[in-house]
Amino acid sequence: MRVPILETKRVKLTLLTLNNYVKLIAIAQEKDLIYYSPNTISSSEKLKDYVKVAVNGYLNQTAIPFIIYDKVKQQYAGSTRFGLIHWKNKVLHIGWTWIGHEFQGTGLNKNMKFLMLQYAFETLVFDKVEFRIDERNQKSRNAVEKLGAILEGILRKDTIMKDGFRRSTCCYGILKEEWPTIKTRVFSKL
Repeated sequence: MRVPILETKRVKLTLLTLNNYVKLIAIAQEKDLIYYSPNTISSSEKLKDYVKVAVNGYLNQTAIPFIIYDKVKQQYAGSTRFGLIHWKNKVLHIGWTWIGHEFQGTGLNKNMKFLMLQYAFETLVFDKVEFRIDERNQKSRNAVEKLGAILEGILRKDTIMKDGFRRSTCCYGILKEEWPTIKTRVFSKL
């Protein structure tokens, strides 16, 4: 699988690997960074394990994990991923996204999502992009709704969290035929 480099004036997404993940150790240890995730990245060992899963997904062609570089701040900011890639059905998920607190609310995430959606629909020519979000994570739900993703349903109590809580997962989607309108309406100023 060809490794894409996705880039705007604001952000650069390159393949996350076992060689470059160390640039994210300090950010990964920020408090409550992935509170709504069933994963943990709170130590360098746990972050390495998290990256190993992402790399294995890449090797199995079911994921493309990215390390995020903020070109304005000239710093590595976090990680995101195409995951659960289903090549036959032309559906993938965008998720596993976390960026350091100082990068949140700066427009970085919107630039990343533009690049990822554009790549999924225009380069991979996929039919659908999905987002799965903890029902309690209103901040992330609001963000994907602003992108134009539609809530398709809620999987009730489908994921066990680190503390044993059983979360419900909101399933959002964007279809290929919706992308041109979303690209113009949501991303025209990028």
